[in-house]
Amino acid sequence: MAATIRHTLSSHLPRIDRYAMGLSGLCAVHCLASAVLVALASTAGGMLLNPIFHEVGLTIAIVLGAVALGRGIFEHGYMAPAVTGSFGLGIMAGAMSLPHGNGGETFWTLIGVAILALGHDLNRRAAN
Repeated sequence: MAATIRHTLSSHLPRIDRYAMGLSGLCAVHCLASAVLVALASTAGGMLLNPIFHEVGLTIAIVLGAVALGRGIFEHGYMAPAVTGSFGLGIMAGAMSLPHGNGGETFWTLIGVAILALGHDLNRRAAN
């Protein structure tokens, strides 16, 4: 029974990297859409720029990153994907401390998202 559960769990875990990469892509779309919407309509942009939206998104990214990248360390033994992804998460977290509106937060968030997605891609490739 335990072997069946372990096999079922291990067969679903590689999907977490794909989900995390998808979340990274959604984050990039959100950042770009927020910048465009702020320029076009401050009402809609104000909702998307609400700090709780960013805090919840970063929390989800950290949890998915910890699960997927941490699993990769135990599964394939390579630290590079986890280090790369953690660096991207750190840049994303640091970007939250920058002021809204001058483009710096968006720029650094997109850099962090790209590095995090690279870490998840490295993790997925190492598992194969």
